[in-house]
Amino acid sequence: MQTKLNVIVGAIAMTLSGVAMSQEVVKIGHVGPTSGGIAHLGKDNELGARMAVDELNAKGVTIGGKKVKFELLAEDDAGDPKQGTAAAQKLVDSKVNGVVGHLNSGTTIPASKIYSDAGIPQISPSATNPKYTRNGYKTAFRVVADDVHLGGTLGKYAVTTVKGKSIAVIDDRTAYGQGVADEFEKGVKAAGGKVVGREFTNDKATDFTAILTSLKGKKPDVVFFGGMDAVAGPMLRQMKQLGIEAKFMGGDGICTAELPKLSAGTMADNQVVCAEAGGVEGESKKSLDAFKTKFKEKYKVDVQIYAPYVYDAVNVMVAAMVKAGSAEPAKYLPVLAKTEGYKGVTGTIAFDEKGDIKNGALTLYTYKGGNREQLAVVR
Repeated sequence: MQTKLNVIVGAIAMTLSGVAMSQEVVKIGHVGPTSGGIAHLGKDNELGARMAVDELNAKGVTIGGKKVKFELLAEDDAGDPKQGTAAAQKLVDSKVNGVVGHLNSGTTIPASKIYSDAGIPQISPSATNPKYTRNGYKTAFRVVADDVHLGGTLGKYAVTTVKGKSIAVIDDRTAYGQGVADEFEKGVKAAGGKVVGREFTNDKATDFTAILTSLKGKKPDVVFFGGMDAVAGPMLRQMKQLGIEAKFMGGDGICTAELPKLSAGTMADNQVVCAEAGGVEGESKKSLDAFKTKFKEKYKVDVQIYAPYVYDAVNVMVAAMVKAGSAEPAKYLPVLAKTEGYKGVTGTIAFDEKGDIKNGALTLYTYKGGNREQLAVVR
């Protein structure tokens, strides 16, 4: 009787083992700066990826007739290009099926070659430097508008809406900061505006007295900063200390929920105008608002900026796998490239021949009472 029981138990164990073996693991890599000055942005992105993976696993996704389990492999690049390429190589060596990231253009661009050489699809949720998709890599995609659109739109807005007469430009010399500042300056000049000074700092700086004092003598009514909120906050504090009452403008790098805290409460209402590389209106806004509510319920923190774009990027990638019937990069990559009409929480996603999002939107914001308020969505 015991022998018969052992046979039955063994058969059940083998059956369960077979079920487990038939469930394939699909590895999704994510890279962002989860340490350093902009760790709050990198963690925000990573949580967006985790939410997507958790929901996909709860649904029980089937690819090519097989149920799959998604595994998130998260790496920290600290916003540093060298660490970014090391993280990219680690993910390639781990045989990930796809990568969502990196956050910064300065890490995304060098990492993109490593993914391209390995044939692994990469979707950046936030890198806006045009060079990312201009290198001819068929594996590179992004779900936000680039700096040509973002910087140029802000430059025009500074002249036509903000009515800036004397505009100063500062950048942090990163691929993102310098790139968006260059496009902003072009936009100002194209709109008939005047740039009275151009200065630069770096993404680790905390003292801007010299460059701000130099610009103060030129009496700017608008100061544009190409860089991230960790630098913009202290810069705003020092502008206040020096009596510079100019409007402060910047791209998506400063357009975060943390900026008021980083500026130590020195921002005046409506002083800051910034743009997020994405945006939805009307009925589409409901899905984004619902995502933000769900995100806060799950993680007990507010969305900083790009978590919804990471979430959409993961889901777009998986949708391509499902449609292709395979999670093998070489098989689903052509399907991913032809993505059209995907309804995400950040709007409708489709890629052009370079891997850029089609009809990328921008959302302009200001801050009142320490809270970010939407001004307009432009395309």
